[in-house]
Amino acid sequence: MSQALTKKVVILEDFKKIVPALKKQGNVIVHCHGVFDLVHPGHIKHFQSAKKAGDILVVTITADIFVKRGPGRPIFKQAVRAETLAALAAVDYVAIVHGPTALEAISVIRPNLYAKGPDYKNQAEDITGKISEEEELVKKFGGKLLITDDVTFSSSKLINEHLETYSPDVQNYLHALKKKYTADDVASFFSSLQKLKVLVIGDTIIDEYHYCTQLGKSSKEPLVVNQFERAESYAGGVLATANHMSSILQKVTLLTVLGKKDTKKDFILKNLKKNIRTKFFTRPDSETIVKRRYLSSAQGRKLFEICFMNDAPIPDAIEKSILSYLKRSLSSFDIVVVNDFGHGLLTPRIIALLTKNAKQLAINVQTNSANAGFNLVTKYPKADYLCVDEMELRYATRDRFGDLKKITKSVQKDLRAKFLMTTRGSKGSLSYSSKKKSFSAAPALTSSVVDAVGAGDAFFAYTAPAFGGKLPEDITAFIGNVVGALAVQIVGNKASVEYVDVMKFITRLLK
Repeated sequence: MSQALTKKVVILEDFKKIVPALKKQGNVIVHCHGVFDLVHPGHIKHFQSAKKAGDILVVTITADIFVKRGPGRPIFKQAVRAETLAALAAVDYVAIVHGPTALEAISVIRPNLYAKGPDYKNQAEDITGKISEEEELVKKFGGKLLITDDVTFSSSKLINEHLETYSPDVQNYLHALKKKYTADDVASFFSSLQKLKVLVIGDTIIDEYHYCTQLGKSSKEPLVVNQFERAESYAGGVLATANHMSSILQKVTLLTVLGKKDTKKDFILKNLKKNIRTKFFTRPDSETIVKRRYLSSAQGRKLFEICFMNDAPIPDAIEKSILSYLKRSLSSFDIVVVNDFGHGLLTPRIIALLTKNAKQLAINVQTNSANAGFNLVTKYPKADYLCVDEMELRYATRDRFGDLKKITKSVQKDLRAKFLMTTRGSKGSLSYSSKKKSFSAAPALTSSVVDAVGAGDAFFAYTAPAFGGKLPEDITAFIGNVVGALAVQIVGNKASVEYVDVMKFITRLLK
């Protein structure tokens, strides 16, 4: 980077000295903020208009880690983006903001004018809802919002058309989808789901990630010695499903079982979203389930896992209490969403009641190391919507190599499922509609995976309400794959997949 450009690119905190000095000289400070991943004529016109409204133009950009436009974005790293903007004549200063919004930058810069493009003229169309907060903060410091009026271009559309790295199959899939739907259409679909009354029932799991540094082989034992570095705990299992779902619904009711010996209740309540109403039942013969994974700090690879749980069927007294609650309450829910990890909550009597009395029943049954061969989807006599991964579908039919479509039809017939979705990892998803008697394949939307743990739960958490709300089946599958692509970028259940990020990604894909 040249010396001139180096002087333009500064640390955000530097503005605490730079801006007061410039204002003292009578300069009007104009501030622009964005990702600016691919600088195009629309950006340049925007910067020029902003500069004309004042004297000094400060441009801040979102740091790479906080860019939420789906896997693969930003195309250009923050240092390159900053250098590119600094090379523009209209730009006086550039800084990187290490946060998800412009609020920190506004607080530091305190501009006279905060400039946004014509896309933000109608604040109601801002899916993030942040433009109102930004305007309020600018006014607090004596400034005002400036909307420039220039020709707009779409960075996402340009990237999709000229820089996107998706395979031809994925591009053809997205091209066909664009002919039928816009991002606004999808936003309207989501809006129609908000008032759905949903009961989520399943096993609570606390996910612990313990990071270690490998010291080497023990001199006395045939084992690798690790030094503990740090630990993180996340709300997993059905808690994660409820958190994902709460992003698109006004209210979620969660039914689960905790262990009396160590309930983890305070941790759970702290890590559940505010719009989740809880119905906890406590079993006296166990602790709340904890799955502790040990990982390499340097590589992030999982080394081994320890489970703390009693996954025997819940005691009769607890089962009786749950059955009583369900008999009183099921009629008030539009859809019941079952997240079955096979750890004792979903007993035959509870399953029988759910399949008989739920208005709509969506189920996800998972095989794991603790229940291999014993927790199959076939233990349910009926399901309106079934969402499982391919291996679990094959386990259910004891057919490892057979044709997946034939296996799907067989399971669909047994469960009388109206809609069956099979997740296939890097191969995307395959759905089957009993009404249309047809299959539909949707490709995976990322090849980059940080951690696959919890991705299936996120997929299910969004597609179950989509099914319950009678969204088009192709949109349901598309939403699921979008959510899955975002979920595999998150370590375990460290964070939920948020509606805003889903819509940002969808907007990018459908440009």
